[in-house]
Amino acid sequence: MTRISALHFVAALVLFGATSANAADIVNTQGPTVRVEKLVDGLEHPWAVEVLPDGAYLVTERPGRMRIIRDGKLSEPIGNVPKVSARGQGGLMDVALAPDFATSRKLYFTAAIANRQGSGTEAFSATLSADEKTLEAVTPIFTMKRFTLGNIQYGARIAIAPDGTLFISVGDRGDRDRSQDWQDDAGSIVHINADGSTPADNPFKDGGKALPEIWSKGHRNPQGITFDARDGKLYTVEHGARGGDEINQLGAGKNYGWPIITYGRDYSGAEIGEGTAKEGLEQPLHYWDPSIAPGALAVYRGAMFPEWDGDFLVAALKFQLLSRMQRDESGAFVAEERLFKGDYGRIRDVIVAPDGALLMVTDEDDGALIRVSRAQASNG
Repeated sequence: MTRISALHFVAALVLFGATSANAADIVNTQGPTVRVEKLVDGLEHPWAVEVLPDGAYLVTERPGRMRIIRDGKLSEPIGNVPKVSARGQGGLMDVALAPDFATSRKLYFTAAIANRQGSGTEAFSATLSADEKTLEAVTPIFTMKRFTLGNIQYGARIAIAPDGTLFISVGDRGDRDRSQDWQDDAGSIVHINADGSTPADNPFKDGGKALPEIWSKGHRNPQGITFDARDGKLYTVEHGARGGDEINQLGAGKNYGWPIITYGRDYSGAEIGEGTAKEGLEQPLHYWDPSIAPGALAVYRGAMFPEWDGDFLVAALKFQLLSRMQRDESGAFVAEERLFKGDYGRIRDVIVAPDGALLMVTDEDDGALIRVSRAQASNG
């Protein structure tokens, strides 16, 4: 992969090399040549981005700020964001616009919230004021049942289903055994209505075997969750330990195995659990060893890059890259292209914008919002 300044686009088509990250770079990939533009920097550990109806961007910063970027300018922090536990991996995390945001101005967001017992993952609904200066009607709609000490592995990604219900990922909070406790939200994907109530199709809605909000269990730290807009299937990408990062297709009531089965090892090098497979536990669609530390997941369905249709895009923190996972007609993963490795920092989020461009945020002290679009051919 070649990355150079946009001023040297013609040379980029001939020479292979690398330059320092610029506001706009031209990058050769295995398919299209792309333009990588830094829309704004100066963000403190940005975690998520959404596109507003007028084309402006809504971003979250982990210390507890939500801002709007319009015409290259960064707004003051939006008011009335709840106090978050901005320690370790915790803080203000994901944000998602309600399907009817254009008229309702409703949105959802997640955060690590603290109480006397420690901290845990919480999700909120709110309305963005007409002047975009504050959140109104901020309401908790999901709070994990048990808060604990420690400040890692909150999960906290949101996927909105076509029917308007929410799927929210919850990490194991650093206590692996919680992922197999069906009366504990940790290590699970939860499914709730927009008001926080339990959907009628939840597998444990009666609260017998498991908490009624639980959709699936056996997850370690799922920080990517998304629907494929083409077929409606729901997928996660999640952190393993030392190796064992996974892509999973989610099914109601299923157990994805952590920590009983895993393709990773403990950070000490010790084995975890009972191996890589066990009857009744789901296998990942794909795993990485060594880990890439996945931060988010998108399935590409857009007009700008038809070559990438159906590919999975995985934001990676550890190697500071975007992994493009290519699939065949059956949906099986057949190849991986690693884009932007080390060029822009730790990539925390990736989404497909309405025009088909990619938007990414970098989880750094001086984080950035980055747009990836198709490069225009030179006329020279």
